[in-house]
Amino acid sequence: QMRLVESGGGLVQAGGSLLLSCVASGRTFSIHDIAWYRQFPGKEREFVATISRTGDSTTYADSVKGRFTISRDNAKSMVYLQMNNLKHEATATYSCSAYDPVDDFNSWGQGTQVIVSS
Repeated sequence: QMRLVESGGGLVQAGGSLLLSCVASGRTFSIHDIAWYRQFPGKEREFVATISRTGDSTTYADSVKGRFTISRDNAKSMVYLQMNNLKHEATATYSCSAYDPVDDFNSWGQGTQVIVSS
């Protein structure tokens, strides 16, 4: 089992920034690809960003490119999502997800809510 706990969400004005964190426990963190997803009220969850196990490869949704940055610290079993120049439409619950392709293991956190006031 792997437990993921997100933090850092909250209320921010449009144009502001937030740093989301996700701490993992239970499995070897460094063997997992990590992704951030978000879910808007009443809608399907959507992909935001992902980072490879070593941190040398990242991918972003077009809607956040240039404004969001994903990073990880394997020594601390942490992954981060720096969100800059936030827009009202970024209001959502943000969750981190860990995936190990070797055994097709997948785990999700409970999420942290981000509210961007316009």
